[in-house]
Amino acid sequence: MKNPIYNNLKYIVVLSGILFTSSCADFLEEKNESNYTQENYFQTPEHAEAAINHLYSSLRFISDGAGTYGESPFMSLEFPTGLVNTEVGQSQFNNTLRNLTTNSENNYFNVWWEQSYRAIANANLAIERIPDILMNETTQQNLIAEAHFMRAFHYFNLVRLFGDIPLITVPVDADSDLLYPSRSPQESIYELIVADLQTAEESGIPASTTNGRISQGAIKSLLAQVYLTMAGYPLQAGNEYYSLAAQKAKEVIDQGTYSLFETYDELHDPSVQLTGEIIFKNQYLIGFATSGMTPWLLPRSRNISQFSDEFGAMYPTPAFINSHESEDLRIAERGFYYTSYPSINNPDQEVSFGGHYIYKYFDEEAVLNTAQSELGFTFIRYAEVLLTFAEAEFEANGATPEVLDAINQIRGRAALSPYTEGGLTREAIWKERFHELAFENKTWFDMVRRRMVLNVATGTFENFVGHSFTYGPTLSEKYLLFAIPQREIDNNPELTQNPEW
Repeated sequence: MKNPIYNNLKYIVVLSGILFTSSCADFLEEKNESNYTQENYFQTPEHAEAAINHLYSSLRFISDGAGTYGESPFMSLEFPTGLVNTEVGQSQFNNTLRNLTTNSENNYFNVWWEQSYRAIANANLAIERIPDILMNETTQQNLIAEAHFMRAFHYFNLVRLFGDIPLITVPVDADSDLLYPSRSPQESIYELIVADLQTAEESGIPASTTNGRISQGAIKSLLAQVYLTMAGYPLQAGNEYYSLAAQKAKEVIDQGTYSLFETYDELHDPSVQLTGEIIFKNQYLIGFATSGMTPWLLPRSRNISQFSDEFGAMYPTPAFINSHESEDLRIAERGFYYTSYPSINNPDQEVSFGGHYIYKYFDEEAVLNTAQSELGFTFIRYAEVLLTFAEAEFEANGATPEVLDAINQIRGRAALSPYTEGGLTREAIWKERFHELAFENKTWFDMVRRRMVLNVATGTFENFVGHSFTYGPTLSEKYLLFAIPQREIDNNPELTQNPEW
């Protein structure tokens, strides 16, 4: 039995968006031009473009449904932080992660693994085959750079989730030794990630884009995140990586092409999703692929929207909200959160939720009118770049004026008092990142790379192992990594399981 991740790699995914036409005489020839394989697909510039476009569409799996009610892969990185609850009792994969009682059968682990490796397989094909296509050289090099970026992006997620993982950089077919791969050390995975991003950085890709494609800003921002992670656990690669992270983040800042939105509303306004603060995100389009982000996070069945389902799949705990400074605009009504909204049936009637819900992904047009949203999931925004720079530069050189400027831009928008040189600490920077980037798939990875967690009751940071959530469960060393999906273990004798799973 073939490993389910690799059994589809002999043939490239059929790509949408290209129509092939022929004359009647050609049609009569016994030639199936739709049976594309690795060997015959990459023939034209259109094939190259379609292959890379498919890599972009593949990013949607992170915020698409996971085949079960009220569950999506991005949620799997929020529930084990101990900061969220759910109103969907049947969402077993969410609930078991929230209560730290899950096992290697959790479907989220399989979705992250399978979908990421599928994208990596297609990136490998593009990297190997596009150089042989006769086409404009600049376009060709940029497309190859995009494939390198995508491969790095997916490997970065996988290595942080699962630790040692199979490292595959070439196309795989049924006769390949890599059909049943073993795990490679994390150091090797990070070496590839850095090399891929450096290759992308050397391309002619522009500093910023507004068409949804990656930019130098995205490449450098991701590389800054990678260096920051390498400086921490588990690699602990050394202080030089803090300097490298600060350098790359500073290059993005110095571009001058990104800036914080003036209001938090713009973060979830689909009309400005490729400008200003947004550096890299996945894309949806009504009529082709719609986003479920808004209905999943609406309070459950409160009748405040046109959506047939208001899931209540994920909302913050009161303790998390209370960990903010009282004047923080992020917890003001309809900042990052909200506690009431008018009834869809009677706009004069305000529906109180009895607690805070996430407003970051609230698409007003979809809620009030269309019940269809194209609001994508943001992977990188400028606020994170500022906070990455602040953390890395502080570790390398202390509270420099540049560090203070970066973090105070974030605090200024939140109407909080600025930090001064003597008042800024490592933990203050961590806490700012904790509040600004909440529910954006950053907190869990920050917890793991630092091995430190904010105790929302005391406002202090404590060790990851032994940290107790406000509702009871306690983190153990087991949760420093997710489980290798059990179906992969069953089908590939070369794979081993992570400790305690």
